[in-house]
Amino acid sequence: MTLASDSELVAVDTRGHVATVRLNRPAKLNAVTQEMSDTLVRIVQAINDDPGIRAVVYTGTGRAFSAGSDIATLDQYATPWEFRNRRDYCDALRALRKPVIAAVNGYAFGGGLEAALTCDIRLAADVARFAAPEITLGWVGGGGMSALLATSIGASNASWMLMTGQPIDASRALAWGLVTEVVPGDELLPRAHELAETIASRPPIAAQTAKANLRAAYNLPLDQAIAYERELQGITFATEDAAEGRAAFAARRPGVFHGR
Repeated sequence: MTLASDSELVAVDTRGHVATVRLNRPAKLNAVTQEMSDTLVRIVQAINDDPGIRAVVYTGTGRAFSAGSDIATLDQYATPWEFRNRRDYCDALRALRKPVIAAVNGYAFGGGLEAALTCDIRLAADVARFAAPEITLGWVGGGGMSALLATSIGASNASWMLMTGQPIDASRALAWGLVTEVVPGDELLPRAHELAETIASRPPIAAQTAKANLRAAYNLPLDQAIAYERELQGITFATEDAAEGRAAFAARRPGVFHGR
């Protein structure tokens, strides 16, 4: 399957088993419109349906990862209920079954921070900045901001971000555990693609199962999480890829995995 975007505001391209999805509205700091959200929904569905894509890099063009929703367009919704029921870009990213790496190249504010938090792994350029500024405008985030921040950086740090709306820089984001690595800006995408290619080289069923398992682990009591993991282990152990992994280990050679 050939991946393509139907909007110039969201670019998508593939290299090997890795798809790169890039917000492409730099003049507006990659603020997301409803058109862009709808496009992301379609791109995610295409990635999920494409067995050749095993990992995803999500990033932005220019000096911003994303400034979140385009506030200038929010009054287009006739009612708060219509706004609540819109297609949301964070929900689209959450629907990705493939592992996804956020390459945070600049500002990740509001929904942009939520989008980064929705990704499985976050890498940041040294110039990146992160903020949950919704409180300064009179509302709170709705794409998982509170839960995902608390899970990532702890209640106190999450409270600081949510209640002040003030930004933090990349070094503090690293110290707080919001991101995994900070690299110079010109090294960000090469590093993100290197990591994505490593993940894409792993058995794809096991990689997607690991993602689903980790998500469940955050939502289940410990005993249930362990029981669920044991069931997933049994399922993955029965795949052709697992048999290939055992054969490759015995032969001391790299495994060749096909997602079966």
